[in-house]
Amino acid sequence: MPNLFTDPSDIGLTRYGWTETLDNAFAEHREAGLVPARIARVDRGLCDAVTESGPVRAALTALYSPDPLLAPCTGDWAALRPGREPELVALLPRRSAIVRSSSSRTSHGQVLAANIDTVVVAVSLATALDAARLERLLALAWDSGARPLIVLTKADLAADTDAVHAEAGELAPGVDILVTSVATGQNIDVLTASLSGTTVLLGPSGTGKSSLGNALLGDELLAIGEVRARDGKGRHTTVRRELVPLPGGGVLIDTPGLRGISLYDAADGLEQVFAEIERLARDCRFGDCSHNTEPGCAVQAAIQAGELTKRRLGSYRKLQRENAWAASRTDARLRGERTNRQKAITSHLRATYKFRDQQS
Repeated sequence: MPNLFTDPSDIGLTRYGWTETLDNAFAEHREAGLVPARIARVDRGLCDAVTESGPVRAALTALYSPDPLLAPCTGDWAALRPGREPELVALLPRRSAIVRSSSSRTSHGQVLAANIDTVVVAVSLATALDAARLERLLALAWDSGARPLIVLTKADLAADTDAVHAEAGELAPGVDILVTSVATGQNIDVLTASLSGTTVLLGPSGTGKSSLGNALLGDELLAIGEVRARDGKGRHTTVRRELVPLPGGGVLIDTPGLRGISLYDAADGLEQVFAEIERLARDCRFGDCSHNTEPGCAVQAAIQAGELTKRRLGSYRKLQRENAWAASRTDARLRGERTNRQKAITSHLRATYKFRDQQS
């Protein structure tokens, strides 16, 4: 794991994002003899965390949850019980989080990173832009509560950066886009200056996330793998999410390349990604317009006028269906859990009454 400190004397938590608000929220834990810590990496029931006194290796047993959405993750702030065997015993509420559907294909959500300020969506200019994948990543980013920033990487390998920049702009209303190259140093200083607080790198393997991260860190701290020439895909050199401090302040979270990008309760994110469709829909004649053949449909009128593409509308519908399906599975699971709890309570009461009857 990369060294958590660039300067051994700089071990305070302020540079890791600790604020007066967090300090006030931690008062009860401090009275109990606990100390604040930020999770830098989670690894098999243990974690590397940063405290006011330096890095520690701590147990996570007390925070176990069968729901991945509630499990500790990189970026979380926690209460740590110090001692010979440090242990995290409570998590502080998250102010933002990147959440996707669990890779296990259950109805649970999985948190990729917590308490973040900027989501850097890395897109390689060395291959054709995948519009649908970018829309998915932006939905995750917007829904997290953090600021999305598209970074077009590998500009030195691109034939026409302006064309890709324009295409990405059409897919990402309201999102800043920056063209970069680690090989030539193009706009790395601009990117560095635009980041503050906690930044997370998001994108599939092969987009140059780790190379970009190393450029921001000013050192080769993150592993880099080779990329296949035929499709621009790379191996997962980053196998776990990890948090490291940036030289100019703030911290960086590198994430493994995402193969599957399934949405989880991302309605707000979809509204942001497809803001122009949401805006057009408000002008439809019917409030429940499905944007197919209804008269007075402003969305279909925009397609006929060349202001909106059929692909864009199709992607919007597909992601809405996927998100609704994930939400329905979650609702079904919660109903099932409530039913099981009620059955257990009923069974316990019956057993209690039966025992009482036998004693009388």
